[in-house]
Amino acid sequence: MWSFKAFSPKQLEVMNWWHDERYSGCCAIICDGAVRSGKTVAMGLSFLLWAMASFNGSDFAICGKTITSVRRNLADELARYCSKGGFEVSLKVSQNLMTVRYRSRVNRFYLFGGRDESSAALIQGMTLSGVLLDEVALMPRSFVEQAIARCSPEGSKLWFNCNPDNPSHWFYNEWIRKSKEKRALYLHFTMDDNPSLSKEVRRRYERLYSGAFYQRFVLGRWTALSGAVYPMFDPEKQVVDTVPECSRFAVSCDYGTVNPSSFGLWGESGGVWYRIREYYYSSKREGAMRTDEEHYQALEKLCGDREIEAVICDPSAASFLECIRRHGRFNAVPADNDVLGGISRVGDALRNGKIKISSECRDCIREFGLYRWDEQGGKDSVVKENDHAMDDLRYFVNRYLGQKSEDWFFASVER
Repeated sequence: MWSFKAFSPKQLEVMNWWHDERYSGCCAIICDGAVRSGKTVAMGLSFLLWAMASFNGSDFAICGKTITSVRRNLADELARYCSKGGFEVSLKVSQNLMTVRYRSRVNRFYLFGGRDESSAALIQGMTLSGVLLDEVALMPRSFVEQAIARCSPEGSKLWFNCNPDNPSHWFYNEWIRKSKEKRALYLHFTMDDNPSLSKEVRRRYERLYSGAFYQRFVLGRWTALSGAVYPMFDPEKQVVDTVPECSRFAVSCDYGTVNPSSFGLWGESGGVWYRIREYYYSSKREGAMRTDEEHYQALEKLCGDREIEAVICDPSAASFLECIRRHGRFNAVPADNDVLGGISRVGDALRNGKIKISSECRDCIREFGLYRWDEQGGKDSVVKENDHAMDDLRYFVNRYLGQKSEDWFFASVER
């Protein structure tokens, strides 16, 4: 929930830019910078006030990465605070529509999620008087450009905010670096621009991040990822020779035919999950491929007579999931394959001591030392080598230790 104190000078600039003569030639505003720097609250309120002051009977769009995130981050809080300010606000969840009235004026604000390339079709054909794109760097270019193209009425304006990403990101190069050419007001935020953020909370965020993610989310810089994905992994701290008695068990599976298959058996003891044993089969290394049935027999052997809560399996391995279900012993569930968010959760779990690796899991330990960011790809991605145990580890953490967050994440990256 938003907590208001006096607005900072940077927030006030966002609130007032649309009726400030200094920016009369601007048709867009871009705010980027650190996490928790006060961008979203100022931009959301300013967007709604501008729309109600400038138009009547018009349509607008408020866009986030997903419908869930745009409701949580903007729509619900806008509705709550604007209602306190004398506006009549009606939210129709089934229609993803927020209608706002103030005296004789009424405008409609449609909510959109820009998760993937197909999302562009959702907004196509509309005529909008303005669009607010929250977390724009997380949206596909096709969706953003389709939303921009909908804003044809006289006086329409574009509103963007985001946390920094890779410096080769299209939005950074096409909008931030060309802000003057695009007639866009560009404002860069730091945590100092959020007066509701205490010094103690700021210090906590500074401790959470390191490397490139510290540069991005604390300093607000567009920085490329490089080096090891999990430099915080220390065998002296996270590898154990003896696993305590566990009360719960689960298995995570990354399935491969030509590529290796990696299964991890996990047990929970005292709030810590231990990777007790693993099955890692490489057809290239062994010289022979295995069938689904042979992999299933290896799964049975890995688990022994333990009661397994869930077998979390690579969602693309449809035939193996069906094989597990057909045998009727295990609860087979498709994994959440959120890569970047999952990497951040694994990093968090390693730092907080929530996962430990048995010294018997040699391939998992080996991959920790080899798992690297792809510095040549021009976007945040990992090298698709030495990643099979890392994938099954991420599947496990996403399900058992990851509260899915769509606003932010962190990982420690060496430069």
